[in-house]
Amino acid sequence: MKLYIKNMVCIRCVMVVKANLEKLGLRYVYVKIGEANVIDDIEPWQLEKLKVELKKAGLVLMDDKRSVLVEKIKSVIIELVHYSDDQIKVNLSDFLSEKLNYDYTYLANLFSEVKGITIEKFYLTHKIEKVKELIVYDELNFSEIAWKMHYSSVAHLSNQFKKYTGLTPTHFKMLKNKRRETLEDV
Repeated sequence: MKLYIKNMVCIRCVMVVKANLEKLGLRYVYVKIGEANVIDDIEPWQLEKLKVELKKAGLVLMDDKRSVLVEKIKSVIIELVHYSDDQIKVNLSDFLSEKLNYDYTYLANLFSEVKGITIEKFYLTHKIEKVKELIVYDELNFSEIAWKMHYSSVAHLSNQFKKYTGLTPTHFKMLKNKRRETLEDV
């Protein structure tokens, strides 16, 4: 049985879900961002307990198909930007359509209707947050960050960074309070 979980955006969220499933004696095939595949039949009391425990961690068990699909879109983008070094070989719209088996126009309209922003804006916002993270870590120079985040050049990265933050990457790096958003707030 597949469970779809809202607000699941990081590896710690995966650990929380695994721990709660194990505490309830539920075996699973996998738990990944946004979903868990449980082997066992879930008793109603287990489902209620799981909902309560997940809510304590800021996670929500979903059953509405539209919300589930929006969370799948978010999960695919978060996984792509934050946890994968691979560059997609096609444009984002084709990638999402292929990954989720839906027409991109339907996905884009649904996402915009539910989230109030476009998929593209959501994707770019996450890319900028990842760039901020890489700047704060101070392990890579701007050329390396541009390459890692699949920008065509440092200039392209800088232009997009300034458009979204109002700052140049260099100015952001010099700030003492390197404020970043949590993934849940993006």
